Amino acid sequence: MLSVWRNRTYRRLFTAHAVALTGTGLATVALSLLAYDLAGERAAAVLGTALAVKMIAYVAIAPVACAVACRIPRRTLLVATDLVRAAVALALPFVTEIWQVYVLVFVLQSASAAFTPAFQATVPALFPSERDYTRALSTIRLAYDLESLFSPALAAALLTLVSYDWLFAGTVLGFLASAALILSAVVPGPGRAGAGARARSGASYGVRLFLGTARLRALLALDLAAAAAGAIVFVDTVVLVRDHLGRPASAVPLALGAYGAGSMLTALLLPRLLRRFADRAVMLPAGFALPAVLAGVVALTATAPGPWSWPALLAAWAAVGAACSAVLTPGGRVIRDCAEDADLPAAFAAQFSLSHGCWLLTYPLAGWLAAGAGLPVTAAVLGAVSLAAATAALLVWPAASPLPAAVRQPA
Repeated sequence: MLSVWRNRTYRRLFTAHAVALTGTGLATVALSLLAYDLAGERAAAVLGTALAVKMIAYVAIAPVACAVACRIPRRTLLVATDLVRAAVALALPFVTEIWQVYVLVFVLQSASAAFTPAFQATVPALFPSERDYTRALSTIRLAYDLESLFSPALAAALLTLVSYDWLFAGTVLGFLASAALILSAVVPGPGRAGAGARARSGASYGVRLFLGTARLRALLALDLAAAAAGAIVFVDTVVLVRDHLGRPASAVPLALGAYGAGSMLTALLLPRLLRRFADRAVMLPAGFALPAVLAGVVALTATAPGPWSWPALLAAWAAVGAACSAVLTPGGRVIRDCAEDADLPAAFAAQFSLSHGCWLLTYPLAGWLAAGAGLPVTAAVLGAVSLAAATAALLVWPAASPLPAAVRQPA
């Protein structure tokens, strides 16, 4: 992966993204504990709704942001969204009502919905080589994984010194540092593909591309499988750890960190795996691993806690993280193989909206089921969703699925 670090622009953009993700990770832990303070045993329902609001923002805003990104400098867009996110994070510690959480989450995630597709569409322009682009995708996934591992560990350390409200201050600093790094970078614009991107930047074009390409439909199904498994991690961990296992608040970030550790290990191994195996051969088995792990979570949550329960939870969350990473990381390769240069902004925006539509389904499902029917039923239902989605991907993505006509061939 060392070759990608020779690109100065990528180094700065990646660092900005990683710093912002660290701040977001602190906010995720703080938001879980804030929900627990505001709603008690119904914290999973509150958190599930808040994350559903986040997904609504992603689904609704990303297509609009795609059109905007083709008309203004990307650096301006990226910096502006970081500043908006910093302002919202600054306000979160002062909320006293649940509805205020929902409003602020919507504004913050609307800015993220503009930032992420613009960032994703910039990376292919920096790495024409397929091998370098694969390495860049793995390092981006590694940034998410390091955030999942480092942010909870940092949060756990900080919670021994300060209240969780101060974690939001770390979020503010992360977004401000990200904005400063982006300002120092030379960010490429749409370039020679700009005219085509402006002409075909609407969400409808990207959605048509997904629905008309077998491997992209399979990618969407796998996104749903990952969302079903990931939702129980991000929504129900706080209730599982605090109420079912009876562990302290500091154990919540440790459990989330196990997910990040599994995902990070997979991201480190993927470049070598993807040189030997096709995307399909890596992604589909990982998709079927997710419902298998959730079956174990059903057993874990249906039995009385014992000495084995905490290690079992950490192992399960690490396995979910590993499988999700194997499903999600190669997604950028699949999209780039199925879209021309001019179509990449629309394709990434469509994938962003459609994949987060999957999370829009699973987040509230994880929260409301946990509050109303209990954790074992929640794990069983989400496991069934994950299994159905992985099966659909297997059926939709044949081993020799053709690329669309006139698609750009990777370097």
